[in-house]
Amino acid sequence: MLDVLIIGAGVSGCAAARELSRCKADILVLDKEEDVCCGTSKANSAIVHAGYDAVHGSLMAKLNVEGSRRMPALAKELDFAYDQCGSLVVCLSEQDRPGLEKLYENGVANGVEGLRIIERDELAKMEPNVSDDAVAALWAPTGGIVCPFGLTYAFAENAAKNGVKFQFDTTVTGVAPIEGGWRVETNKGSIETRLVVNAAGVHADELHNAVDTAHPMQIIARRGDYFLLDHAAAGHVHHTIFQLPGKYGKGVLVTPTVHGNLLVGPTAIDVDDKEATATTAAGLAEVREKSGLAVKDLPMRQTITSFAGLRAHEPRHDFFIGEIAPGFVDCAAIESPGLSSAPAVGAMVADIVKNSLHLEADPAFDPTRKGILDPKTLSFEERAALIKEKPAYGQIICRCESVTEGEIIDAIHRVPGARSLDGVKRRTRAGMGRCQAGFCSPRVMEILARELGVDQSEITKSGGKSKIIVGTNKDAF
Repeated sequence: MLDVLIIGAGVSGCAAARELSRCKADILVLDKEEDVCCGTSKANSAIVHAGYDAVHGSLMAKLNVEGSRRMPALAKELDFAYDQCGSLVVCLSEQDRPGLEKLYENGVANGVEGLRIIERDELAKMEPNVSDDAVAALWAPTGGIVCPFGLTYAFAENAAKNGVKFQFDTTVTGVAPIEGGWRVETNKGSIETRLVVNAAGVHADELHNAVDTAHPMQIIARRGDYFLLDHAAAGHVHHTIFQLPGKYGKGVLVTPTVHGNLLVGPTAIDVDDKEATATTAAGLAEVREKSGLAVKDLPMRQTITSFAGLRAHEPRHDFFIGEIAPGFVDCAAIESPGLSSAPAVGAMVADIVKNSLHLEADPAFDPTRKGILDPKTLSFEERAALIKEKPAYGQIICRCESVTEGEIIDAIHRVPGARSLDGVKRRTRAGMGRCQAGFCSPRVMEILARELGVDQSEITKSGGKSKIIVGTNKDAF
């Protein structure tokens, strides 16, 4: 029997796994997809919110501020991309200024450091491309940006380093209490565990409601559409820019990314289908229409892709974390600012589990993780020495992002490692550039097949039935 079974390998589940790996315990993380970071965690705004927005006194507010505070040290410890660039909430009308002041007061009450309201002149110096209608803004120096894939993989890899196991392509079909724990039924058989952590994202309400019928939960999938702009758009803004909800309605954000792109979005559209991650013409049109309200002259023609993600929205608009039955812990309704809150969410879940199971600390726990080596960060001399020792680092596979064969090999052989084109893309950025994998996909497939010891026909875009090769030309003749 396992000690802990975590259902869901998104950022919350992986953060909890990493924190629990500090203890002596047999821990398994399950996910229905083929890899870590395949749900909400892969498609979001990549923002580390400062914490001024969440309702004062809510769990969301508490964990947002705590998670944001932990992020700088965690980025160094786990070696993932993070930039505390700060954020601005732009007020576009004097009649909306009371809303800006209210947001400032809420942020101060939540404990956000360094908040202040800046006027038009200072704002324009910080952001020359801010809208001509902007009259003031809330400046939050503790706001930041992060690579959501990098953060999730960092948690997962450090957890695995400390003994946590991962199992993918495994769908939970039922849960039932047994003596001393729970039996979890899956499409790959049953698993017995002393404790379950429900971190199932948009599906967390289904598990919750199977266990606690007296206090039902409803999670609504809230779709957000985005545009991602090319590196050529970098520098158009220098901070994350939000729009204060006002006479123009609730706007969309414009933000730099840690990889030098520009991200614009999202919408907030409730959908019935919890797998509906396709963009829509109407959703993208809304982003285009609203994106220019706070930032002028946005170079939208530099768009290289659009995408959509689903947030796990609960009408009560708070996180739900707690032991709802003996040995069953919810980590549910983790919508925005869930990414920002993840370090604190993981710590809170781990504390609940440790107290429930009386787990002992593991003195062998290693809190560090080294990310995939990016040769572009090395000096010319260091890079030359690396290529001499490992020639694969001299072979450029993705020309748009200058990703080498050595980086891709590293991504495949990590635990948990890449098994698909998307797995490689999220770990190394091979395929994330201007051509969107138009040139590098065949070479990445060759490397995946070679390193995994399988035929290229087995390689998928994103697991499941998403195979790239369906046959060979000579077979047709």
